[in-house]
Amino acid sequence: MTFVPSRRAVLVAGTAALAAAACSPTFNWREVPVGGDAELVALLPCKPDRAERDLRLGSQPVAVRMIGCEAGGATFAVAQAGASDAMQAQSWMAAWQSQARAQWAGSSIDERPATVPRAAAVPAPLQFAASGQAAAEKRPGQQVRQLWFAHQQRNGTVSLYQATVLGAPSAPEAVQTFFEGMRLP
Repeated sequence: MTFVPSRRAVLVAGTAALAAAACSPTFNWREVPVGGDAELVALLPCKPDRAERDLRLGSQPVAVRMIGCEAGGATFAVAQAGASDAMQAQSWMAAWQSQARAQWAGSSIDERPATVPRAAAVPAPLQFAASGQAAAEKRPGQQVRQLWFAHQQRNGTVSLYQATVLGAPSAPEAVQTFFEGMRLP
């Protein structure tokens, strides 16, 4: 049986995390809408920058919107792409995850199912963690934690998300606060 916390429990936990972090000017947590339609609200520890780039997912380039910032020795980011249906979403998510695995090949990798309230069942939410040396990096000892999930829209389209913490934040609870702060309508 899976425990799903009530909205009140999530708000109380979020408030407690914010109160604990409020003492530190390093992590200035704020809710930030992700994507043009603001279907996802993310809790970020700093004022984010926004960007858009094409990412090859399978045979085609896909526009990916990103928001992110640096705080406490780590980068916190959320990327979003839109698929036309569940089949395309599954294919693109698999390609996106495969790229992450390839980037961290030779590193210690841990993957496990994740739970994100109101996320689509397909593609299934997944947590990914790697430590070692990313292929593009010259420095060993890097860390990344990612959370992938999707959200089915009423019109049949699917939004894909990748939440990432790159590096080791000075407050270890910041990773959990960030991932638990993802809120879908």
